[in-house]
Amino acid sequence: MKKTAATAACALAFGLGGAALAEPVKVGMITTLSGDGAGIGVEVRDGFMLALKLAEGNEVEVLVEDDGRRPDLAVQIADRMIQSEDVDILTGILWSNLAMAVVPGAVAQGTFYLSPNAGPSALAGRQCNENYFNVAFQTDMLAEAAGAYATEEGYEKVFLLAPKYPAGVDTMNGFKSFYKGELAGELYTKLGQTDYAVEIAQIKASGADAVFFFLPGGMGIAFVKQYAQSEVGIELLGPGWSFSQEILPAMGDAALGAKNTSQWSPDLDNAANMRFVAAFQAEYGRLPSAFASQGYDTANLILSATESASVEDPAAFRAALKAADFASVRGDFRFGNNNHPIQDMYLREVVKEGGQFTNKVIRVVLEDHQDAYAAECPMQ
Repeated sequence: MKKTAATAACALAFGLGGAALAEPVKVGMITTLSGDGAGIGVEVRDGFMLALKLAEGNEVEVLVEDDGRRPDLAVQIADRMIQSEDVDILTGILWSNLAMAVVPGAVAQGTFYLSPNAGPSALAGRQCNENYFNVAFQTDMLAEAAGAYATEEGYEKVFLLAPKYPAGVDTMNGFKSFYKGELAGELYTKLGQTDYAVEIAQIKASGADAVFFFLPGGMGIAFVKQYAQSEVGIELLGPGWSFSQEILPAMGDAALGAKNTSQWSPDLDNAANMRFVAAFQAEYGRLPSAFASQGYDTANLILSATESASVEDPAAFRAALKAADFASVRGDFRFGNNNHPIQDMYLREVVKEGGQFTNKVIRVVLEDHQDAYAAECPMQ
């Protein structure tokens, strides 16, 4: 497969091709840019590239390719990038099933992998690796915060809904590990499903006092709109992905008032985040999502590491990544023993301000929170 047009454009736009930079750090971004979920991939890519643009004179070259949300294609691209393109770092994968297909083989070949999104439990626990860093979260974390909130609010019977794939399973487990009430029901749907009439009927008949759901991308848009039309009237809760910025306009009024949990929000009051949100809006004409913030932080982590170590010295570069010596848009965070973030988790509410649907922080739900699988990771 040939390089995409985006590949050449990235190198040209940031002055990274040619003889000006003798030995740039070469990053291979494999992300979803077509089909359902493409909007998420665009967010991660745009946030990543914005960070590079703001850091003028950096020595980072980026190759961008579309995985089509196919594990087999993602593996093919990763193998070629490592073996033929000589990339130093891989990044970009959104989906946990694709991450499980790509990451173990990539890090086994000595390539660094920095995740801007997918955080399956296996890679945080027993399959952790010194060359694998998750810059966003371990998947359970957002759901754990939602479970803690549901318990604090006194919900007694919550209905759970998620697609049947690793991130869906992790999300369900995360919620249940922090929720102390009863379950009114627990359903796994098909990945890519868009008709939820049967599931909504079961929710309505379940006696639930709240619904916790994780349905990313177009799945979530379809569910929330159908749920509102059904007039069930039971409160919706979710991880931040269920009410992410890139899908809120399509959900419209149906999402207003919904509570969700995330490690980031566009209104977080710190200098790095305010700069990011303003620059993203100026560059792309839209509010950034959490996915864009994760791409932005991933690029800035790479840039911070290149300032103190050469990627040609893996041990030194690894230590520079672990130090996370950059201003994150989420505020303070640090990597745990398993190279996953230890960070605050926020409760947010969907609001409409100035004609735009967005999220606003209500409070911190879990402070300085580490994922549940770090104890299983043999790294210290």
